[in-house]
Amino acid sequence: MGIILGVIFHFIGGFASGSFYMPFKKVKGWNWESFWIVGGLFSWLIVPPLAAWLTIPSFADIIRQTPSNIIGTTFLMGLLWGIGGLMYGLGVRYLGMSLGNSVILGFCSAFGSLIPAVYYNYVPTEGKETQTLSFMLHNTGGQWVLLGVLVCIAGIAICGRAGMMKEKNLSAEEQKASVSEFSLVKGLVIATISGILSAFFNFGIEAGKPMADVANAAWQAAHPGEGNFLFQNNVIFVVVLWGGLTTNFIWSMILNARNKSFGDYTNKGTPLFKNYFFSALAGTTWFLQFFFYGMGESKMGNGASSWILHMSFIILVANMWGIVLKEWKGVSKQTKTTITIGILTIMASVLIVGYGNSLPK
Repeated sequence: MGIILGVIFHFIGGFASGSFYMPFKKVKGWNWESFWIVGGLFSWLIVPPLAAWLTIPSFADIIRQTPSNIIGTTFLMGLLWGIGGLMYGLGVRYLGMSLGNSVILGFCSAFGSLIPAVYYNYVPTEGKETQTLSFMLHNTGGQWVLLGVLVCIAGIAICGRAGMMKEKNLSAEEQKASVSEFSLVKGLVIATISGILSAFFNFGIEAGKPMADVANAAWQAAHPGEGNFLFQNNVIFVVVLWGGLTTNFIWSMILNARNKSFGDYTNKGTPLFKNYFFSALAGTTWFLQFFFYGMGESKMGNGASSWILHMSFIILVANMWGIVLKEWKGVSKQTKTTITIGILTIMASVLIVGYGNSLPK
């Protein structure tokens, strides 16, 4: 039953992540950096501690009592992930919901599964002996997981091919009708970097696990025999997202200065209330992905299966929105077939990784 609940929680989180960019499309008259950072303030600064306070009243004490090296590593992973998250927004801007999410999250799935394994291979950690890259290379289950990562990368390549075919199928006017700022080369470069760096969030969760363990132990002491605490990871998200806020805030302010767009925040010639509302809605929806990810992870564990399952649901939902937004309208049947094969290949990688994780270690 715990596994089923974990899958359901991951689906809800994936739906939130795959849908969060939609409210941004309702923002009118603002530059990208303006609505991105307003949404980000809700994503990374306002909602996470609120969620932690509602579920772990002592979360601030747990953070204060955590050794500085754990806080520092968790923050650093959030900082690196923040760069990837920033470029995620740009990737979707240039490639659209469907292709952008498939490429970005495919890379994120693959590297998010491998980063902890590589780290534990070179930094031996008690209790993580079966999560090292060396162990995976010599264990049947680990070999299946690595095969799944390779299949995932193949799926990304196929999706990229579909993007090239789309570019050839459509005129510049038709491309802008489906994705207003469509740029394949720029989008793929940004999406690749974003996918790799975004995977550091998964290791941020690993690095901050001691904080979740404290929250879990306190809850179990008060609720003996009731299993793991469903919201234990909310305290980790507060610290990881400080890192994300840092990189995104700095870059957004640089863009505001460069584009002279600081006036967006008070421009009465735009629908200010709606712009703030939809930006806040987008930011809050974005955070919900990790709120439910944490719940799913508490049921399934934070191995490659949890991370890739979460990513796969986001890919599915994002491509659903791509269909709704008619991002592939007007392309040839061969192009539609190619993007479908690419998405199905990424989904197959999820099943392979899941099978690998189900085998005895």
